[in-house]
Amino acid sequence: MVGGNAIRGSRIGAGPMGEAERGEAAPRTFVTYWCANGHEVTPSFAVDDSVEVPEQWECKFCGLPAGQDRDNPPAPPTAEVYKTHLAYVKERRSDSEGDAILQERLGELRDRGLIQ
Repeated sequence: MVGGNAIRGSRIGAGPMGEAERGEAAPRTFVTYWCANGHEVTPSFAVDDSVEVPEQWECKFCGLPAGQDRDNPPAPPTAEVYKTHLAYVKERRSDSEGDAILQERLGELRDRGLIQ
């Protein structure tokens, strides 16, 4: 015989009364969405005047946006290319401005005797 205090065959929240104990479920509507990879997602929404069904939903399989039109799903978002610090600096300054700043700084270092 196995000892212990485990309650077998049950789970938290399970009770003898079922639905009556937790209350009645709200009426729901199911909306189907498709992503560019062909995945189908069907979330449920409350049937209520204050609830708006969104045009797009995130696919739970691949994370792409999914739309309600199976033949024309939303396009995948374009990834922004990683930029280095130098790329951001070059956006703010032209080459001639960069050369002028470099020469100014080198002049300051020469005056202090740090470089020749």
